[in-house]
Amino acid sequence: MFASRGSTQRVVVVTSLTDAQEYPKEQIAAAYRARWQAELDLRAIKQVLGMDILRCQTPAMVRKEIWMHLLGYNLIRTLLADAAQTAGLEPRELSFKAGLQTLNAFAPIWAALAATTSDLEVLYATLLHALARHRVGNRPDRVEPRAVKRRPRPRTYLTQPRPVARKRLLTKG
Repeated sequence: MFASRGSTQRVVVVTSLTDAQEYPKEQIAAAYRARWQAELDLRAIKQVLGMDILRCQTPAMVRKEIWMHLLGYNLIRTLLADAAQTAGLEPRELSFKAGLQTLNAFAPIWAALAATTSDLEVLYATLLHALARHRVGNRPDRVEPRAVKRRPRPRTYLTQPRPVARKRLLTKG
């Protein structure tokens, strides 16, 4: 059973883990709750980092594109973990999206000060402090609808090769 904002909700979890001594129901319930973190991680990779649409054309390049997104995600999570440790917080208490925005805001400063190593240490400490300021609330048992809120705008799609479409537009004018 899971407590959810003052009420109790009964959830039946079916699993192949049959040994109740080795896998008590509390551990299974905790693992079930942890699924939300996996949902947030996938959302961050797809939406925040822009991997919702893969833009490469060949399988080899698609693999590289996926690996680059995963590398970027892990680098940002590593920075957030450092910031959380410095501030005495748990890494999951810090916002991934706000962390990426903070990192992007620091990028020009970082590039300008890259010549002097003494400034880099101070800048890194400042970056960690700024990252630690963007906290997320404790949201156990949060439920989100699986629906798109915004309606798509009506568009015409390119249904022919771009050079053919260009030629058609030039001959109209």
